This record gives sequence, structure tokens and C-alpha cells, in this order.
Amino acid sequence: MTAPRFDNSYARLGPGFFSRTPPTPVGDPALVALNRPLAERLGLDAEWLSGPEGVAMLAGNAVPQGAEPIAQAYAGHQFGGLVPQLGDGRAVLLGEVLAPDGARFDIQLKGSGPTPFSRRGDGRAWLGPVLREYLVSEFMFAAGVPTTRALAAVTTGETVLRESALPGAVLTRVASSHVRVGTFEFFAIRGDAERLQQLADHVIARHYPGASGAMDLLRAVVARQAETVAQWMALGFIHGVMNTDNMAVSGETIDYGPCAFMDGYHPDTVFSSIDRGGRYAWSEQPRVAVWNLAQLASCLIPVMGEEQQAVAEATTIVHAFPELYQFAWLRRFGAKLGLSDPAPEDRALIERLLDVMAAQQADFTRVFRGLVTGEAAAEFTDPEPFKAWAADWRARNPDPDLAARANPARIPRNHRIQQVIDAGVGGDFAPFHRLNEALALPFDARPEWDDLSLPPSAGQEVRVTFCGT
Repeated sequence: MTAPRFDNSYARLGPGFFSRTPPTPVGDPALVALNRPLAERLGLDAEWLSGPEGVAMLAGNAVPQGAEPIAQAYAGHQFGGLVPQLGDGRAVLLGEVLAPDGARFDIQLKGSGPTPFSRRGDGRAWLGPVLREYLVSEFMFAAGVPTTRALAAVTTGETVLRESALPGAVLTRVASSHVRVGTFEFFAIRGDAERLQQLADHVIARHYPGASGAMDLLRAVVARQAETVAQWMALGFIHGVMNTDNMAVSGETIDYGPCAFMDGYHPDTVFSSIDRGGRYAWSEQPRVAVWNLAQLASCLIPVMGEEQQAVAEATTIVHAFPELYQFAWLRRFGAKLGLSDPAPEDRALIERLLDVMAAQQADFTRVFRGLVTGEAAAEFTDPEPFKAWAADWRARNPDPDLAARANPARIPRNHRIQQVIDAGVGGDFAPFHRLNEALALPFDARPEWDDLSLPPSAGQEVRVTFCGT
């Protein structure tokens, strides 16, 4: 059994990018879950990770040789307001590992104790958000969405004080990197063009090796975000807190705080307890992405060359997002309808279905999955408008196999996650493992998991989600 071998390219960027911060040991760590397929992907020894030394690393009680724990610095616009310094307030990046194919991945501990960026916080996580992020991020991966992933979850044997005393936990998060739009903002608002250039070069080398400079970098990030957000929309996913510090320049979905998936469909759906104005509602996510990317463009102007020309070209690049997004949206929703090559006129067909669904608050996931099984009409209290739409849809000769690959049978429904959390707080992790197993195969029709496909019954609805800090 062997410990991971770490490299630390981000730590080599030097002072200003991070604070060297070891994780704070916990009292009595215990492994809840180890993601063995992910460990294999990373070239890590799952037997070592699940043993005493591995659990000690995953809990923050031991730092393996070669790791250089750091808390990354970044700023961010939170609900539109700029906060000049945020940073990793409850996480440390142990370092990076090189997978067998040469791909580089960050290994980060979330809930690992206070850092210089904690802003009077305790730096800890309680069990609920750890289980939520594990389940949702792994579902997103299984559904084909670019995302950070969960390598492990451990309990700490300690309590965390929030509204009450709750069991503590640590999540081991894996990402292709943790560089955010807010990372660029951190240096831009300080007028630090040298570190901006250094950061841009780092991101190009790590994620966009074909980019020839900051302008190409911006173009590549815009294109990736258009694809990612279109995938969110096609799953009924609501990120919940699309601040610039929660947008990864890799294009991966990051920071599953108050996230949720819609049950009954309405475009203005919001779950996050802190999003009182609906800034990050489902329908607003593409517009917020453009806003965030405009902040990135502003940060990169100082390293783009002649300012007036740079502003004009960067503006054009950001303004290309809506067209890129709409193309990706049509392709994703077209696939949900079984249309392999959707035409622009199919947009009206898709939007008609969404309008019928919104009028009756029909279940987002079950209606689209019902197009595969032939049971969609049963999701409407008045099925006649749907049946009228379906006649036009069938005239397009949809491919049921394509629709089956685009429409999951199961999603991480809010009430199911809450049941998992409630059981976990009581020491029972069987519901977590069952749901995690089912979500790893989201498109497979499996009778033993039929109950996990059901929407919440009366009294089971979870209408508000929380960030967990």
C-alpha cells in the first residue's frame, strides 16, 4: 500500500497566491465513504486511503510527504457586491496528483479547520453539506456534467456549532483546479498585473494549452461556461450561489452549497435561503454567467495589450456567450426530446412543452423521462395540452434511445438528500450508500430504485436550501 505522490504547481506560483496553512487535526476520524472508481482514475491506492494512514490524511490529521497544504486567495462578487478578499476559509489544498494518463488534479480538504481567510469562522463543515456535495457532484459526473468530484467523506468525532450542535465532517474534493473568476479579481483589484499574467499563464498551461494569450483564454472560458450552464438547465439544476468566486475557469461546476434540482417546473424557481431576490433562479443562470464572465474580461484587460483595442475585443468575446449558450441549449434540450439534429424551429417546440409544464407545475425530470417511457401525460393534472403538444413532437420522429440517454430516471431530489442527512446525523449511512449507488447510474431503469425516482409527497417537500457554512 502506498501513499499519494503530490506535486504542487500552484504552490510554486509563490507569495500572494495563497497562505501556507496545515489542516487542523480532528478528534476521532471515521471513514463514511471512499470513491474507489475515482481513486483508480487518479492512480491512488484505495486500500491505503481506506486504512488508518489514509483516513488520517482525509481527515487532516496527517500531511503526507510531498504535500504542501495551502489556502488559496481569491476575491469575489457576492450577489453583485465586490468583496476584495475571500479565499479558502474552511479548506486547504493538499496538493496535486498526476493521474496515470498525465492529467493533473487538485486534492482539497473541505472542513479542515480555520485559515487566514476564515473571517472569524471555525473553518469546519458539518455532516449535512458534506453528504449533499458528495451525492450531487457524483451525480453530475455520472450525468456527464463538468464538475468537481468527491473522493471521500469522513466524520470527525467532533461537533460543529451552527443553529445547534451537529456532527462534523470533512469532504475530500477533487478538481482539475480551483482557480476561479474571483482568483483573477483578487489581483485585478490590487492592480497587480504581474501576478495576473502569472495566473493567466498558469491557467493556460493547465487547462487551455492551445490558447495563445489572455484573449484566447477568455474565449475558451466563455465557450466552456456556455456548455456547462446549458447542461445545468437541461437537468433542472439550480446552483443557488453563482458568485464570481464560485465560477471555476476550468468550466467545472464547483461549490455545491444551496444547490437543488427542481421537482415541479417553473422557470423562476429558487431554493437558496440567501437568494431572496431570485438573482440565481433557474432561468437567470445564463444571464448571471454572462455577468460573471464580464468580470473576468475586465480583470484580463491589463494583460491583453493596448487597452482600447483589448476592451473592444474582450467585449465581443463576452457578447458571444448568448449565441454559444443558445446553440448548446438547443442541442441539449433537443436530445431530451430525442432529436439528434435539432433545427432552430425546434426551439418553439421545446418552449411550448416548457410552457405547458410551467402552467401545471409538472415534474421536470419525470415529464422528460416520461417521453421515453410513454408516461409523460400522467405527470399533468390536465393532460390535454400535453397531448396536443405530443402530436407535433411525434411528427418529428424522435429517437427514443437518444432521449433515454439524455433524460435521467433519477436525480438527487431535495427530500431524498434530506432523508440521507437525517439518517446520517443519527449514525445510519445505509440510505446514503443506496442513493449514491443509484445516482451513479442515473439513466438506468432499475426497479429496485423506482422509489428514488418519485417526487416528494405532501409534507416531504424541501423548498429551502442552505449554504452550510
